[in-house]
Amino acid sequence: MSQNQTTGMLNRGPISKERRRNLLAFYLFISPWLLGYLIFTLGPIIASGWLSLTDYDIVNPAKFIGLDNYKEIFQSDIFWKSAWVTIYYTLGHVPLSVIGALCLAVLLNQKIPGLSLWRTIFYLPVVTSGVAVSLLWSWIFQPSFGLVNSFLFEAFHIQGPNWFFSEEWAIPAFIIMSLWGVGGPMLIYLAGLQGIPSQLYEAAEIDGAGAFKRFVHITIPMITPVLFYNMIISVITSFQVFTPAFIITKGGPNYASYFYVLYLYENAFKNFRMGFSSALAWILFCVILIITILLFKWQKRWVHYES
Repeated sequence: MSQNQTTGMLNRGPISKERRRNLLAFYLFISPWLLGYLIFTLGPIIASGWLSLTDYDIVNPAKFIGLDNYKEIFQSDIFWKSAWVTIYYTLGHVPLSVIGALCLAVLLNQKIPGLSLWRTIFYLPVVTSGVAVSLLWSWIFQPSFGLVNSFLFEAFHIQGPNWFFSEEWAIPAFIIMSLWGVGGPMLIYLAGLQGIPSQLYEAAEIDGAGAFKRFVHITIPMITPVLFYNMIISVITSFQVFTPAFIITKGGPNYASYFYVLYLYENAFKNFRMGFSSALAWILFCVILIITILLFKWQKRWVHYES
């Protein structure tokens, strides 16, 4: 037996009274969180996993049916339609929100008058109620008297589209609407930008690098961890869009804005198919998990950490 193993065995003794008190205090202080997690998070997750294998309508006892819910889901045209709508929205929302928030953060990182006020103004939409925002944008994109179409007609004599009432323009309208919330990632970008050492910019400027080259070769590489974080969050949230579609279009016209979570909600709380909707929830969880794992593998190629 090696000396280190012998020393480790000798050091193992009965736990002292002081350490026992510290452990007791530790578990006592975290017990509210542990109970909350077990009752309100882990418990429902396990229950939904079981319900996804049953036929359950709240009123009658759950009946075990195995993988029948999953088979029905993948054979449903509405499922594939809602999946495509969500993917379409994600492909438009994620790059625009990531790039838009970054550009806004770079602008608000400059020394301009009233900087704190501008930062507050651009962040305020993030804390606004989702229902209020949805109603606001439904008026902005209203085909007859909305601000967007009125501006297009007055400025360019262009008859604007029907936006939320059009199959072609419903998702683009939701994507444009989603940019209202870029203040959240903007704030995180600002923290990343202010953490870049100024000596790097000074050295690059001495070497003759212009503003664009400094941005590409210093700013972007230094904030790649922040870029990656905002990308992950944006992807996860884009797959869970619900409130705007529920308030404005109810999934129409002709399922053009029938997002996946709206499909899940209607099966759960309108059709009371709790087993079916639980299966939908687990499919969504698995899709987000797989995409997140792939993004984490991809980040090794372009994300630069200090270590």
